[in-house]
Amino acid sequence: MAHPSPPLLTAELLLKAYAMGVFPMAEGRDDPEVFWVDPKHRGIIPLDGFHLSRSLARTIRREPFQITLNRDFAGTVAACADRDETWINDTIFDLYRQLHQKGHAHSLELWEGAELVGGVYGVTCGGAFFGESMFSRRRDASKIALAFLVAHLKTCGFTLFDTQFLTPHLASLGAIEIPRAAYHVLLDNALEIQADIQGHPLPDAYSVAQRSTQTS
Repeated sequence: MAHPSPPLLTAELLLKAYAMGVFPMAEGRDDPEVFWVDPKHRGIIPLDGFHLSRSLARTIRREPFQITLNRDFAGTVAACADRDETWINDTIFDLYRQLHQKGHAHSLELWEGAELVGGVYGVTCGGAFFGESMFSRRRDASKIALAFLVAHLKTCGFTLFDTQFLTPHLASLGAIEIPRAAYHVLLDNALEIQADIQGHPLPDAYSVAQRSTQTS
């Protein structure tokens, strides 16, 4: 379900929208209009149900990338938007930068030397993390980013990882789809929690790899 955007969209209003269970999108990079989305079914990653294959766990143990938090938020969002079709227009990009400056939007990055090769970003409110987008310039980079993020969110006290929609890629990692009403129950509970994504250091590769639940 899509709703027209209000005349003036601010970072404060955007954060309130997330707390109400809706999020913004644009038809394309060059479309100045922004609309609200409130899906009938919502994708989430249960923080105790992330699926990490044995082969991916072995890759993580080799530590092929440096993992950082909020080292290059703007670069991560730009990389997520660097594709043929994107819903991240200039208005949305600017609003996320404002939320980042206010401490409500964060990125987890993967580096190969000085090159940004993968990452994920999203918005935080209470104990909820609203995942927005991710990108990968190396094999398994986005999967590794999500593995570290899930482990970190759990350590920091988050209870909800919202992925907005369910994709085959996310489903392979343990994401599920729930009805809107069930999502709002989880959201309301998460908003009562005071979690801090910067309250703990990022997990080490060994602890993330220990989350392996598959046998491939």
